[in-house]
Amino acid sequence: MKNIAVITARGGSKRIPRKNIKEFCGKPILAYSIEAALRAGVFDKVMVSTEDEEIADIAGRFGAEVPFLRSEKTSNDFATTAQVLEEVLEEWGRRGWDFENLCCIYPTAPFLTPERLREAMGMLKDSGADSVLPVVRFSFPPQRGVVVQDGCLQFKWPEYRNARSQDLEPFYHDAGQFYCLRVESFRLQGGLVMERTVPLVLPETQVQDIDTEEDWKLAEVKFRLLGRGEVVGG
Repeated sequence: MKNIAVITARGGSKRIPRKNIKEFCGKPILAYSIEAALRAGVFDKVMVSTEDEEIADIAGRFGAEVPFLRSEKTSNDFATTAQVLEEVLEEWGRRGWDFENLCCIYPTAPFLTPERLREAMGMLKDSGADSVLPVVRFSFPPQRGVVVQDGCLQFKWPEYRNARSQDLEPFYHDAGQFYCLRVESFRLQGGLVMERTVPLVLPETQVQDIDTEEDWKLAEVKFRLLGRGEVVGG
């Protein structure tokens, strides 16, 4: 059984320039995803998919393969992750490599650990699912959310306005770290969340979206509180 980890690291981040290689607690944030994948010990290949030569160089220095660069088609703002992965699989196929399982890892996932990747890949194998998706529970029940209408707040679902939080069904969202996919299912269904996607529930302390500078600072605070890193020279 051959497994590949594909870390998707495009060079064109807009909200945080050069986000994928920006220093995070002492080293490029991309390095954390690479190191977790390499240390997991469950992948035959650990590669970075990028169109950017600087990102490719940094990826190589931290031990990932960059056997080819992305095409122009999968390097623009409108290319989907699924399209990037399809291109990766096609290119490896031309090189004589076929994989049974694929783990797509985001380059801005410093909370990711080798243990978590091993757990997810084990779940994919044992469950027979199409994919495994790490999720985190919403800290506030969405059913009691409000919206702005004509300048005033209104409950989106008034029927839940007096409901106790503990009585409401838990809602979850994508943790934004990685996806484990059965390649055959991915080729048939063409998506990351497929017919049989099983959840890997993560604690909120180990999840942080990093889309803005404020997110970045918050992620560094959480990272240090977990004892995961030290700032060089700090």
